[in-house]
Amino acid sequence: MHILVSNDDGVEAPGILALKEGLSDMATVVLVAPDRDRSGASNSLTLDSPIRAKKIADNVIRVAGTPTDCVHLALTGLLENEPDMVISGINAGANMGDDVLYSGTVAAAMEGRFLGLPSIAISLASNGENARLTHYDTAVQVARFLIKRLNHAPFPSNTILNVNVPDCPWSQIKGIQSTRLGHRHKAEPVIKEKDPRGRSIYWVGPPGAEQDAGEGTDFYALNNGFVSVTPLHVDLTRHEARAGLADWIEQEISDQP
Repeated sequence: MHILVSNDDGVEAPGILALKEGLSDMATVVLVAPDRDRSGASNSLTLDSPIRAKKIADNVIRVAGTPTDCVHLALTGLLENEPDMVISGINAGANMGDDVLYSGTVAAAMEGRFLGLPSIAISLASNGENARLTHYDTAVQVARFLIKRLNHAPFPSNTILNVNVPDCPWSQIKGIQSTRLGHRHKAEPVIKEKDPRGRSIYWVGPPGAEQDAGEGTDFYALNNGFVSVTPLHVDLTRHEARAGLADWIEQEISDQP
């Protein structure tokens, strides 16, 4: 088996290094990741300048680009042999609820799925706002389990798995739950400051608190000691709304003088 691993935390992040090491006995693992932290890059591709990639160790390539750039390059010409699947992570911090819209970790997995490969995004959720993550080995265990399941029973081709793991020893994990995305309250306001020349600068504020976090959501699973596995649909079309939209458009047209 041949696995491509990527992330949005950077090529030297502890999570991706733990993942590469933890999967090395079950597959040939190739690491292609950004040269720096690109958290929040979402699905962005670099189109206005060339992308530089440099091999820095055996099966480790540093890319001056986004997580999506990394996976796109890897699967469309950078690697000599195409991988069997893409694993993105292990992200330092959760990617739950509305976070997935911005997450470079999820985007890297999504790009793998766009290009035809089974893909998993995996994140380690901290126990507090400033808590230091320590149990990457638990997330590796979860990744190994899911890879074996994918090999035994492939998942639908239009779906990726978004996985969030509590930061605790494997022995304390209560189980693995199939979940849906929860939702957060509106994000906190931007933080306004002044640069040394007196000009206004802004920092994006913290994400909103949990809002829809009831049973069945990814938030609920993590808060109760379970691993959350959420299937994400690559096709963003809301199919059940199409008929209503067609009626809405027809009504608008019929009302025109």
